[in-house]
Amino acid sequence: MPTPPALADAPVLAHVVRGGVVESAHRASVAVTAPDGSVLHAWGAPHDPVFPRSSNKPLQALAMLRAGLRLPPPHLALACASHSGEPVHLDGVREMLADAGLTESDLLNTPDLPYDPVERDTWVAAGRTARPLAQNCSGKHAAMLATCRANGWDTTTYLDPEHPLQRATAATLEDLAGEPVAATAVDGCGAPVMAISLAGLARAFGRLAGADPGTPEAEVAAAMRAHPELVGGTRRDVTALMGGTAGLVAKDGAESVYAVGLADGRGVALKVADGGQRARPVVLAAVLRRLGVASEAYGRLEEAPVLGHGEPVGAVVAVGIGEDAAR
Repeated sequence: MPTPPALADAPVLAHVVRGGVVESAHRASVAVTAPDGSVLHAWGAPHDPVFPRSSNKPLQALAMLRAGLRLPPPHLALACASHSGEPVHLDGVREMLADAGLTESDLLNTPDLPYDPVERDTWVAAGRTARPLAQNCSGKHAAMLATCRANGWDTTTYLDPEHPLQRATAATLEDLAGEPVAATAVDGCGAPVMAISLAGLARAFGRLAGADPGTPEAEVAAAMRAHPELVGGTRRDVTALMGGTAGLVAKDGAESVYAVGLADGRGVALKVADGGQRARPVVLAAVLRRLGVASEAYGRLEEAPVLGHGEPVGAVVAVGIGEDAAR
């Protein structure tokens, strides 16, 4: 199978510099959309499909609200989360399950250790093993189960792409992205993951962030803005970004995806071609600076030192964001 242009033809947008020498380079594609959904800026191949991975979670949560799910804002934020496995996250997921008359045994996501290294070490030191509760997608899965309960849908087959929940998710994703789902596969947690273009992902996040008050889209955005610590975690750049940028909603995803919606309805989505995470926040910060977005989080996003003998000897730096290179 040929490599998609979004990966093969993507421009170099980050350098890894060690001792003043460029040691490695990362290719990436980026789409920036206007409030009307049109593409404002692009680098690489913005119209080729990618798997947004966990960046789809706020859109999946929106589908659940449209299907009748009702959650308090902290639980809705957890439904959008790739949480770090901190106690506040795990307690929230337990509460979500209990409110729906469910337990951890109903979760069908892949057992795992907590995502955050500190929490993982604490978990292992206490003699605990991998569990669905600790896996970073457990909030999404708890919300999926609660949606099934609210609708009388089967809770044992909710991961099937033909389940009513997943069909509703596909319809919502297509509605906000303004394009059909290009492919469906299985995500790391076991749930279906649906491919759209970077332009479609940016468009969807712009519509979330710029939604009219009182809409389900605005409800999702408000929960994420109010509880960024639940969407990510104490030591996560996505939490710092939302907490330090007025009106912004954001969601990181596996294989180096990032999606952002701005309060004025603009959207940003990027994919680093090699899937490595180290360039992802650095490239996003450069794009947001290019757009004139004021944020207190740039230092956190751009903190990407290259180490030598345990000491900083270089950094990951963004390049090529000053000029559009649209395909």
